[in-house]
Amino acid sequence: MEKLRKINAYHVSLFSHFLDRLQATDDGDGTLLDNVMITYGSGISDSNQHLHDNLPMLVVGGGGGRIKGGRHIRYPSDTPMTNLFLTLLDKMGVPVDRLGDSNGQLHELSELS
Repeated sequence: MEKLRKINAYHVSLFSHFLDRLQATDDGDGTLLDNVMITYGSGISDSNQHLHDNLPMLVVGGGGGRIKGGRHIRYPSDTPMTNLFLTLLDKMGVPVDRLGDSNGQLHELSELS
């Protein structure tokens, strides 16, 4: 477990550095971080049991004003992860009806639509 903790801490430090670089890069009226949508997380919540529910997922960036940040949102445990990806595709201007086992969009990601 200690080795895994060190590996995870290293990965998060790399991700943090990446976000710092995006924040420091001018892009139009804001920064590159203001205009991207990035997901960071895992496809497994408990690797000992190979569980894929209750997944912690970080959504970073403003999506050009399409995503409201600075919040922690907890969805019901039976919410498919593909609902997140379906929603992000729509926010990127790529509307699709379904993606994998999705059953709807996550409207709480923004209060813009």
